Amino acid sequence: MSLPPRKLAIAPMLDWTDRFYRYFARQITKHTWLYTEMVNTGAILHGNQERHLKFDECEHPVALQLGGSERNDLAACAKIAQEWGYDEVNLNVGCPSERVQSGAFGACLMAEPDHVADCLKAMQDQVSIPVTIKHRIGIDDVESYDYLREFVANVAQKSETTVFIVHARNAILKGLSPKENREIPPLKYDYVYRLKAEFPELEILINGGIKTLPDTFTHLQHVDGVMIGREAYHNPYLLANVDAEIYGDDHPVLSREEVIANIMPFVEGCIAEGVPLRHISRHILGLYQGLPGARHWRRQLSDANLLKANQASLISETVKLMEAHLSRRFEQMDEIS
Repeated sequence: MSLPPRKLAIAPMLDWTDRFYRYFARQITKHTWLYTEMVNTGAILHGNQERHLKFDECEHPVALQLGGSERNDLAACAKIAQEWGYDEVNLNVGCPSERVQSGAFGACLMAEPDHVADCLKAMQDQVSIPVTIKHRIGIDDVESYDYLREFVANVAQKSETTVFIVHARNAILKGLSPKENREIPPLKYDYVYRLKAEFPELEILINGGIKTLPDTFTHLQHVDGVMIGREAYHNPYLLANVDAEIYGDDHPVLSREEVIANIMPFVEGCIAEGVPLRHISRHILGLYQGLPGARHWRRQLSDANLLKANQASLISETVKLMEAHLSRRFEQMDEIS
């Protein structure tokens, strides 16, 4: 299967980029790379693999992000990921949460580049799919670009890893929450640009604070790819023109209503399997972001009383209400003009 380049990717986001969100996002963009939420190696080796690894064929290209620091466990999980059909396996070396640190993985691994390289090499030895890494530009009060450069140089040389996804902020391991770590440490995009300039043979993706397609195009002048995080979740329809503008595929852009129509068989199938509707509906709340009636859309699809019936028809009925609302608004605007 021929895969598109990683010009644009949706970041792995814990509790957000599950298979329900990814199926939904794939209806909006065909070529953007999708990443799972981080999955701990222990959950795969000792837990319910289907729960953590199941995905729909339409999700390709899709990558599994692993959290862990034990080389043999990571290698075993990489092999399992390939057996499940993932297109890439990614090692998390960027998460700053204390829960992750207590397991000695995530961003704290940036202090151990040799160990990171060893883990990546062990994973590569087990699979033929790409093994990649996502990391920060530094940790705590280490502000020097040289720290980032030496980390990447060391890992690339010792593991032969060629794809580095760089969140352009430091990770503060003590004193800041994960949310604060996404907002308080300053963004240093120039560090990532410089990294690409110094290592042209590596594939470098940039992540952190990127919210618009114009911003994406700016970054693509300096690096190989862009990874968008929360904006792709809260305002998913911003991805509607990605395939044409970034990948050169001018297939018809689906309307919001067509996107919902496309996911309805999937939603109905999930409910038949026993999945609560709320597990799916929460991921589509941002579809009408910025449009009149968006608040009603969100309120209707997050109403606990309405969701209790667990009927997929709640989504299609809410779409009809939105269409009627938008039609009235446009008629009123025509009258005013």
